[in-house]
Amino acid sequence: MKQLVDKLEALQILEREEFKKILLCDEDYLFERARYVAQGVYGKSIFMRGLIEFTNYCKNNCYYCGLRAGNKEAQRYRLSKEQILQCCKTGYPLGFRTFVLQGGEDPHYTDEILVDIVREIKAAYSDCAVTLSIGERSYESYELLFKAGADRYLLRHETANDEHYKTLHPDTMSPTNRKKCLYDLKKIGYQVGCGFMVGTPNQTLEHIVDDLLFIKELQPQMVGIGPFIPHSDTPLKDSKAGDVHLTLNILAILRLMQPNLLLPATTALGTLDVHGRERGILAGANVVMPNLSPVEVRKKYLLYDNKICTGEEAAECVDCMRNRMKHIGYEIVVSRGDFLSHCER
Repeated sequence: MKQLVDKLEALQILEREEFKKILLCDEDYLFERARYVAQGVYGKSIFMRGLIEFTNYCKNNCYYCGLRAGNKEAQRYRLSKEQILQCCKTGYPLGFRTFVLQGGEDPHYTDEILVDIVREIKAAYSDCAVTLSIGERSYESYELLFKAGADRYLLRHETANDEHYKTLHPDTMSPTNRKKCLYDLKKIGYQVGCGFMVGTPNQTLEHIVDDLLFIKELQPQMVGIGPFIPHSDTPLKDSKAGDVHLTLNILAILRLMQPNLLLPATTALGTLDVHGRERGILAGANVVMPNLSPVEVRKKYLLYDNKICTGEEAAECVDCMRNRMKHIGYEIVVSRGDFLSHCER
C-alpha cells in the first residue's frame, strides 16, 4: 500500500484496480502523507467559510435531499437581502472573510435579485470572497453573477457515473448538464468546487473511481466530500449512512492527487462522528464552514437528519471550531483562503 500512496504523492495517476485498493486501505500512512502534502502548501492554516443558508425552497426532487420539492413536511423560508447582509455583519468581526450563499434551486431568486445581493456584499466587504452554491443555472446567469463580484461557485457533480446519477435524481435532471455547468463556471473564471456524497445507495467502488477520474480531468479548485446521511422525508429514508473511514480515505487521496485543493471537513462528517471534522483535517482537509444563518431558520435547512450545530449562535460555532482545530495543532486564520494556483512541492 505504501507504494500506491507514494505513487499518488508523486502525482502519478493510478490504475482503476489500484484506486480500489487504496480506497479500502486501513493504514495511517495514507493520512500522514496527505497531512504532509497539505501542510506543504497551506501550512497548518485552516480557512473558515461563513455559511448562509438563505433559502430552503427547491424546484428539484432529488431522491436523497430533505429540501426536495416533494417534501411536504419541510417548513420553507427565504431570507431577505437585509437578513443576508446582517449575517455578513455578524460574521465579519468573528473573522470570516468568505461568505457562502447556499440554497435550493429557488426560482424566486432571479438573476436581478442575486446580482443585487452579491454587489451589496462586495461593496460592504471588499476584502471578502463571495461563494455561491445555488445549483444549475444558465451560462448567462453564471456570467452575470461573476461580473457582479461572485468569486467562487460550489456545485457538487453528485456522481460521475450516468447510471448511478439516475438512481439519485428524477429524469428531469441530467448528469450531462450538471457537468456542463461545471465547465461553464470554469470558463467564466470562477474558483470552482465539485464533489459527491460517499455511500449513496447503489454506489460502488467503480463509481467512486469514476468520480476521482472526473475530478482529475476537471481540475477544480475545491472539492466537497461528505458521507451520505438519509433524510426521513425522502424516498431514500431507509438507506444506510455512508462510511466515515472511506470518506476520510477519499479526502486523503484527493489531497495527494491535487495538492493545492481547498478541501472542507464537512458538517456531515461531524454529524456521523463527534470528531469527524478533526479527523477530516488530519486526513488532509483544510477548510471548515461554520453556520452564519439566523438560528431560527437553521433547523429548517435540513438536507439530512440529525444535522449538528442547528441551535448555536455564530460566535458559539466559531469559538467551538477554533478550539477544535487548536486541539489538533491547527489554527483558524483570518483570510479569504484563496486557492493557490502555484505551489512548491
